[in-house]
Parts: sequence; C-alpha cells; structure tokens
Amino acid sequence: MTGFDWSSLAVVSGASAGALALVQTAAFRIGRRIGRYNVVDVSWGLGLVVVALIAALAGAGAGEPTRAWLLCALVAVWGLRLSWHLHTKSAGKDEDPRYTAMLGDAGPATVIRKVFLTQGLAQWFVSLPLQVSAVAGPTTGAWSAAAWLGGALWLLGVVFEAVGDHQLRAFKANPANRGKIMASGLWAWTRHPNYFGDACVWWGLWLIAASAWPGVLTALSPVVMTYFLVFATGARLLERSMSQRPGYPEYQRSTSYFLPRPPGGKP
Repeated sequence: MTGFDWSSLAVVSGASAGALALVQTAAFRIGRRIGRYNVVDVSWGLGLVVVALIAALAGAGAGEPTRAWLLCALVAVWGLRLSWHLHTKSAGKDEDPRYTAMLGDAGPATVIRKVFLTQGLAQWFVSLPLQVSAVAGPTTGAWSAAAWLGGALWLLGVVFEAVGDHQLRAFKANPANRGKIMASGLWAWTRHPNYFGDACVWWGLWLIAASAWPGVLTALSPVVMTYFLVFATGARLLERSMSQRPGYPEYQRSTSYFLPRPPGGKP
C-alpha cells in the first residue's frame, strides 16, 4: 500500500456520501409527492453515475485519470440507460408490488430507513471500487489482463440487461401476450436476465478497479451488489409477487433462477 493517498480517498468517499444523501433525499421527496416510492429504483443508477463522476473529478491528480474516466464512462452508459428504462417503465403506474409488500402502511420515517437510507448506504458501499480506483496508481502490466476481462464482463452485462429489458418491453406491448409469462429470448435462459446483467456489470467494474492496488480489496462491493440483486431487493422480492400469477410456477420449474442455462435444461 506504499504511496497510496488515503487523504484523497477520504475526500472522494466523503463527497460521494454527501452526493448520495442529496440524491436519496430528492428521491424520497419526489416519491412522497407522487405517492409511490418505486422512484427509488430510478435513483439507483443515477446515484452511482454521480459517484463515478465525483470519483473521477475529486481524484484528479491523485490516481490514474485514464482509468478513472473510463470507469466513469462505463458507469454512465450503464446507469443512465437503466434509470431511463425504469423511469419509462413506472411512469403513470401504481406502486411496485414489491414496495407495497415491504412497506404496507409504514410512515415516512420507516420508509426513509427501509428504502432510501438503505439504498444510499448500499450505493456508497457498492461504489467503493470506483472511489478507490480514482486515487490508486497506474495499472501494472501483470494486472492489465484483469482490466480487459473486466471490460468484457461489463459489456456482457450491459448487453444482457439491455436486450432482456427490450425483449420484455416488446412482449408486454403485444396485446396478445396479456396475462402470459415471458419465457422466450434471454428469458428462456434465466428468469432474471436484467439482474444477471447488473451483476456482470459490477463484477466487470471491480476487475478494472482491481487492476491497480488496492482496488482488489474492494471485492466485497460486487458481492454485496450481487446479494441485493439475488436475495434482497431484486429477484427474490419479484419472485414472491410473480409466483401468484398463473403460469409462473411452471416457468420457475423449467427456467434457471439466476445464472443463464440453455432452454430445456435442468433449472
């Protein structure tokens, strides 16, 4: 760790925490005004884009700028697409059943604690690879392969997530599919191609950050991200609400839960 600028990391981390607090405060106020708190989903990608930008700006002069701005660009492509998709998906609709089940008739203090504070803390922790990488030294030759692998994994994740979202949107737009379960395209390989893609994106970003010491030490960040996607606020909550729909139990028995597997194989 010789030569690592811990004071610059403190600046980046503090600025990131402050920015995320502002993002989540704004999201809560908007959600309270429109009567639905699933607006927090839109703030997820936007908040992480803000952190990536802060890391690249605040870390200027302390770390490797090329890597910091590369990470910023990759996060921006992922986060802005995701936030726009979630905004258009939820605009004009009622509250997401996941939040209805989780919150019930909870008051504002409980909503802030269970939704917005939790997400802000998760965003800060998940973005640690971006924060650390912004003030880390240059990528060494021995680790350049990790950066290339990370870029490839990020690309796989973005494609998987964007294509999965497009396929589901087109499926729902067809009146003939009303009441049916999407079980074709990437959705025949995994019941959650968008969440799987998200996980790939953040493991890819971590690999890029890990190409310079001490980025490798932030491995718990993509682990936490994957946990949220699979067990906490992502796939598991969605499965609880979807399992009540006709045809979904059969879909569960025939299609992999998270990791993609060829259609027709053992789920």
